[in-house]
Amino acid sequence: MGKYNSIRMCFVGLTLAWAGLLSGCITTTEGGFTEKASPEKALEKRVTLARQYIGEGNWDSAKRNLELAIDIDPGNADVHEAFGLLYQQTGEFELAEQHFKKSISVERGCSRCRNNYAAFLYSQQRYAEAEVQLERVVKDSLYAARPQAFVNLGLCRLKLFDPQGAEEAFVRALSMDRTNRFALLETAQLRFDANDIGSASSYYDTYRRVVRQQSARGLLLGIQLARANSNVDDEASYALALANRFPQSPEYQAYLRIKSGE
Repeated sequence: MGKYNSIRMCFVGLTLAWAGLLSGCITTTEGGFTEKASPEKALEKRVTLARQYIGEGNWDSAKRNLELAIDIDPGNADVHEAFGLLYQQTGEFELAEQHFKKSISVERGCSRCRNNYAAFLYSQQRYAEAEVQLERVVKDSLYAARPQAFVNLGLCRLKLFDPQGAEEAFVRALSMDRTNRFALLETAQLRFDANDIGSASSYYDTYRRVVRQQSARGLLLGIQLARANSNVDDEASYALALANRFPQSPEYQAYLRIKSGE
């Protein structure tokens, strides 16, 4: 059964899985305040605007606001973190790393900054370094996004060929957030890989209940579990959904290989 294991999903640290990348982004305007009147509030607003512009892909406006913010406080962790996000998005990776490192050096307790630095390291395929950063993040019991940090840690460990460590991280995430769809799907996949069909099916059933629409990877795992459980109806349903919604996906190609190997 192992050779039919579904293709691992790409790390989604810059989209869904990584928590806190652009937290605090709101719709706002640039008027109505001055740096001289309230430097702290002005800096906060500049960073908020910059995050908004990063989310919109407006790099010039983001950079302008961050340059104004760093003029107010050159040693502010939030400013350097936002610069790191900006330069990461524009492909200026050396500058991005410089600012991420600065953010965690001036405020070592900024778990969001460290989590985003780990996301950057992961995007550069520096998985062992990302794991080190995330192991520090998950120790912060007050970090609001701690469950997601455990998911990120698990994804790093998968890349480091440590399925046992990965599963431990995903289970920790689920102990804090039972409906975390990333942890549910990854744990279901790991249990399936270990030929523990009962546990895999249990995690997968919960995953199905908490997502509105399954991913291609989820559907492929559903097909594999349905086959293992001799559930012809579920297999046909998932196969149809995979063919209709993701006909060009690697998962659909994997399903066709499974079919051809019957």
